[in-house]
Amino acid sequence: MAMRSVLTGAVLCFNLFLSVFTGPTTAAPDEKILTAANREQSSLIETLKDLVMIESGSNDAPGLAAMADNLDARLQALGFTTERQKSSTDVGADTVIGTITGNGRQKIMLMAHMDTIYETGILQTQPWKVEGNKLYGPGIADDKGGIALILHALKILREMGWTDYATLKVLFNPDEEIGSHGSGETISRLADQSDTVLSFEPTGTKSSGAWLLLGTAAYASVRMEVKGRGSHAGSSPQTGRNAVIELAHQLLATRDVAKTIPGAQLNWTNVVSDKAFNQIPDRAVAVGDGRITVPDVEKTLQEALQAKVDSSKLVPDTQTTVTVTIIRPGFVATPAGYAVAHLAKKIYDEVRGGNLWIIPMVKGATDAGYAGRSGKAAVVESFGLPGADYHASNEYIEIDAIPRHLYLVVRLLTELGKQN
Repeated sequence: MAMRSVLTGAVLCFNLFLSVFTGPTTAAPDEKILTAANREQSSLIETLKDLVMIESGSNDAPGLAAMADNLDARLQALGFTTERQKSSTDVGADTVIGTITGNGRQKIMLMAHMDTIYETGILQTQPWKVEGNKLYGPGIADDKGGIALILHALKILREMGWTDYATLKVLFNPDEEIGSHGSGETISRLADQSDTVLSFEPTGTKSSGAWLLLGTAAYASVRMEVKGRGSHAGSSPQTGRNAVIELAHQLLATRDVAKTIPGAQLNWTNVVSDKAFNQIPDRAVAVGDGRITVPDVEKTLQEALQAKVDSSKLVPDTQTTVTVTIIRPGFVATPAGYAVAHLAKKIYDEVRGGNLWIIPMVKGATDAGYAGRSGKAAVVESFGLPGADYHASNEYIEIDAIPRHLYLVVRLLTELGKQN
């Protein structure tokens, strides 16, 4: 899911702390890997174009099937044994899992998602295009750039003859943008079998600096339901109790409640009534996007919202109920995850391409929550390509960042392979 981060003073201080205690020494880059990364850029762009040209919105079953077929074949060409698992969503798209065995000790997993938020036909109005240092296209950063980066980092490693791992797994799931309900348990299960999990959501652009995330919010569905009384809207509106009017009132009444609760965020995003136009509605529902950065604070949020609606009724004889349900678990990195991020930062500094910020927590929600749910694996988020304007009409990635991030992933994997 899209990551938008603002580097606050706290984050800047956190990274200053890291720079003091990790020291200023920067190693020279591995010229062999850097040369390979630069050489691979054009090939990665061609792959990225192929992926963008496959429309794969979360509800586009044919598009997701085409993506799964494409990526299955690409993984097999890289020497992976592949399997497909049907998701439990209505679309029923496949999660693609690739596995290869080496001669090392580390069990490593790489993951990215195939689906986008865009509707079928989006390429008619948002085509693939190149302008200056930017590549544009629906889903190009979130998360097809991450997929392409995984594939071409693996290609470089295969050409190097790298086998310093016990198992290397790749997972591409089809439902991240709608909560990963069909793939989340698979992600958790495979992550628990791994030592390290790298997730490839996009990272920051040159203007903000790239980042790695060590914490993401839990994603909660907040539901407000109003029950009223139906009546004929023309001949007897006075006998009804208008649920839509009460809902509108309560949405305004509760819009700032989460702001008073540390670790909670709420934005109302959808309203449904589904009643006849000539009927005073007896039911109306609103759904909101909740973000939880403090464990269990969703309970506090629900209680505060319910207390507010109970105390601010407008339409008599209506009943309003609020429920808060965690849809995707939050992610908080373990000390092992922090160690992987620090190692990645040192590697990134070798190519002197800009800052790589290490961010403790953001309000975005990603599949790192499933991967890190048990705390068994070292999980780090946002190894994807630098991009911006995710979920918007001008989503893009930066071309000149491609070799730098290929270098980072290839070098990091080789270093991880050396660990016991």
